[in-house]
Amino acid sequence: MKLTRGTIRAGPLILAIAGANAIYSTHATTPASPKVLFLRAPNNGIQPQSVIDSEGVLHVIYFLGDVSAGDIEYVKREPSGNLSKPIRVNSNPRSAVAIGTVRGPQMSVGRNGRVYVVWFGSQKEAGDPNTTMPVFFTRLDDSRRSFEPQRNLMQYTQGADGGLSIAADLQGHIYAVWHATGAEPGEDRRRVYLAYSSDDGKTFGRELPVSPAELGACGCCGMRALADSHGRLYILYRAAAQRIHRDMTLLVSSDQARTFRITSLSPWELNACPMSTAYLSAGKMRMLASWEKANRVYFDCVDAESLTPSFAVQAPDDGADQKHPAVAVNAKNQILLAWTEGTGWSKGGSLAWQLFDSAGKPLGPTGHVPGVPAWDLPSIFADRDGNFTIAY
Repeated sequence: MKLTRGTIRAGPLILAIAGANAIYSTHATTPASPKVLFLRAPNNGIQPQSVIDSEGVLHVIYFLGDVSAGDIEYVKREPSGNLSKPIRVNSNPRSAVAIGTVRGPQMSVGRNGRVYVVWFGSQKEAGDPNTTMPVFFTRLDDSRRSFEPQRNLMQYTQGADGGLSIAADLQGHIYAVWHATGAEPGEDRRRVYLAYSSDDGKTFGRELPVSPAELGACGCCGMRALADSHGRLYILYRAAAQRIHRDMTLLVSSDQARTFRITSLSPWELNACPMSTAYLSAGKMRMLASWEKANRVYFDCVDAESLTPSFAVQAPDDGADQKHPAVAVNAKNQILLAWTEGTGWSKGGSLAWQLFDSAGKPLGPTGHVPGVPAWDLPSIFADRDGNFTIAY
């Protein structure tokens, strides 16, 4: 199925557990197995988002304070291991929302290592008590020592709730996405909207719908966007067709979001919103996607050209409710899947993870650690040595 959006052309990181030392996991399997490290957000932060850029610099954002009115901070780590001082991302204090876990801020890194962040603000921050949550955006300024004043990218959409994301490629194209009310009411008619910038985020065009109206969008579910090294844009979200078909749906564009191809990764009939999150991670000529279904988490590898899924791999089933998956692949095509267990509304839990080979076969036992705060979720990155780090 092909979709057309039309043309848009308008005008001291986080090692709080043990000082400056990461913690190694204890589930080593073979000498060839990568290490699994942990990274805790500083100052009791939650929902860290982590990216390693092409120069090996690690970028991290995390949320602080009241989940209904808090702040976002940014830190980075050079390849040498030096850690930066935190920089506040939002220019208006306490203007970020992270309640429900599905509404937290997201980040992308574009060319020249510039960082871009989007987040939901409270209704009062929109400047109109009758409107819904705004979609705020900012980027690192030219000095790379502070962020530009935040701005609201929502020009006409209403009903933003659970899902937003941002993707940046290495050619200066920036894509901010969120789902909101469509032309007709109801989540079975919600749509994914996209605001596009061709100038490294200096300016954005008006948001336009990019998903089919008949598929809907699950109102309180998160979503994810990512641009790969070839400039392809991927958007992963949960549909809500007829209010019961909650399929994980992938939109892919190879022409700067002018047109999209679409594929379903995981059908699910459910007459309710599961308040789930999704995750994307780029590998060699394939995209890794992870999601939740019926209290279990999964991942799959999708061919970048054909959009053909390779295999849907379920996390080991140990009886605990699984949510908020994250997935990454290293240079050896080894895959790490992480997720939370036992978390819920205003309730913390534990972190779990499993290492897989390139064919989706588990490598060694599943790992577990306690201490995931309420509203938290993990992210993963792989370093140049092939080791993984789980940030939470």
